[in-house]
Amino acid sequence: MTAQKIMELLEGRLLCGQLPQEEIHSACGSDMMSDVLAFPKERMVLLTGLTNTHVVRTCEMLDVLLIVFVRGKIPGAEVLEMARERDIVVMASPCTLYEACGRLYTNGLPSGVSTRPD
Repeated sequence: MTAQKIMELLEGRLLCGQLPQEEIHSACGSDMMSDVLAFPKERMVLLTGLTNTHVVRTCEMLDVLLIVFVRGKIPGAEVLEMARERDIVVMASPCTLYEACGRLYTNGLPSGVSTRPD
């Protein structure tokens, strides 16, 4: 899925960076960065309501192309500057985390993790 499609589906507003041209392969929705670290996938979008610098540091360690802050949250200048320095694109969405993840999933963006038993 493209970042442009994600922005449209989530009624997003770009806060910093330029939308990546690469296809985004999976999504992760969490406010716990330890859970995000346990979910490393290539070319990922992170959806979160957590607006501190830990989010950017976590995304820097993983292959996160885009951070979406949900529930209309806007991170502070320090967070946006840190993301800008690391070439991580940031947007905000008025959707709740649950709704944002649901919109992406129903439009074909997988979580990248199978929840089905073997």
